Amino acid sequence: MIPFLDLRAIYQQDAEAYDAAYRRVMDSGRWILGPELAAFEAEFAAFCGTPHAVGVGNGLDALTLSLQVAGIGAGDEVLVPAHTFIATWLAVQQSGATPVPVEPAGGSFNVDAEGLAAAITPRTRAVMPVHLYGEPADPAAIAALCAQRGLLLIEDAAQAHGALHDGRPAGSFGALAGFSFYPGKNLGAFGDAGAVVTRDPALAQALRERRNYGSLARYQHASVGVNSRLDELQAAWLRIRLQKLPAHNQRRREIAAFYQQRLADLPGIETPQVAAGNEPVWHLYVLRCARRDALQAALAAEGIETLIHYPKPVYRFPPFAAMAPATRSLSDQICDEVLSLPIGPHLSDGQVEQVVEAVRRVAEALR
Repeated sequence: MIPFLDLRAIYQQDAEAYDAAYRRVMDSGRWILGPELAAFEAEFAAFCGTPHAVGVGNGLDALTLSLQVAGIGAGDEVLVPAHTFIATWLAVQQSGATPVPVEPAGGSFNVDAEGLAAAITPRTRAVMPVHLYGEPADPAAIAALCAQRGLLLIEDAAQAHGALHDGRPAGSFGALAGFSFYPGKNLGAFGDAGAVVTRDPALAQALRERRNYGSLARYQHASVGVNSRLDELQAAWLRIRLQKLPAHNQRRREIAAFYQQRLADLPGIETPQVAAGNEPVWHLYVLRCARRDALQAALAAEGIETLIHYPKPVYRFPPFAAMAPATRSLSDQICDEVLSLPIGPHLSDGQVEQVVEAVRRVAEALR
């Protein structure tokens, strides 16, 4: 059996370091808003090429709080990808604004500046592109579009820890960027966690206040806030995983390059395209196949676990059905065809070769 993801292996590779961090935090008696979080925030900000990082409870809160501190709310429209995880849309909805779906650019899973420009209306206040599957979503052009049209750019970088565009980190192009540290992410915690990065000290201050009941000092509540704090244990563990992240991302790139080389010529299979200037971190390696369900079933029969990211565009779920187009969209077609292969530092060279040989064998049989 080749698992899609093996979180136990990630722990076991560095169990002594994780266990030592646990003991360090437990011995400190500090569980919330302590030195481990402060250290992780400084280290993660430096990794992202931004002056500020603010740890929060999860990736959804990272996006929601970003919108809120930037003043986005009722009556505003926020442009979002149609093809993404629902959290992007939920953040907009929870801020009181309206998500406006934008279809991916042709040949890509991501939105681009041209598609976003066509969706702008007089009510558009912000743009929230997703660096889907770990590839930057046209960030320089989108940043230029937002500057030209007076729009706020908030990056959903939940899948893009360490991804680069023209050498610049994803998350450093917008006014704010939200990251998730869900366990399966390239930089994953051992539970829920998230962070926002920004270049703006005022926004960073507002985020620190809002995440902690609207307070920067005990019993001094300057604004309406929430309880969304990245705890000390998760911060301590994330510090270890952040040290390992460059090597883990490089391993993902090696596996993706092998997949690209060995699978590009297969009938009925479309391998992912990488846009010029991008250096993805391959949070997911996603094929397109018109006979996706048959491919997935055949791979499962050979002991290879695959997943579908994502089975429906967000507007096909009941909470957002009113925003769905009347006819089938590009996102509908993508969702019917995508299949994510195993990728990550848990895979050996032999397992990667086994995945490739199985995909090739099945694809030939399905032609």
